Amino acid sequence: MYICLTMSNSKLYKGSLSTIILKLLGETDRMYGYEITQKVKVLTKGELIMTEGALYPALHKLEAEGFLDVEVVKVDNRMRKYYRLTEEGNKETSNRIADLQNYMETMQFLIKPKLTLE
Repeated sequence: MYICLTMSNSKLYKGSLSTIILKLLGETDRMYGYEITQKVKVLTKGELIMTEGALYPALHKLEAEGFLDVEVVKVDNRMRKYYRLTEEGNKETSNRIADLQNYMETMQFLIKPKLTLE
């Protein structure tokens, strides 16, 4: 699948991989694949482990959709691919974050509805 998780609710996170990638790239100028996996691990205190087998297909899909630009740089005699958001990628990130926030608010209402006096 998309993400290897240590959490018992891993099914909730699988559909969020591309949004996570877009959000991280929106917070920095550029990142390479391994850097993305490590940032997710650190931010989630090891709860989410993004595998390379999940990450790279997602990156390639985002690139094909026009949301990412790729820059290949030689680092220590190795070629490293850096990913950065395109203008469309920035717009898509904003849209996905807004959608995710709306979804979380709706779920919060369903899980813990606020009682009102009528």
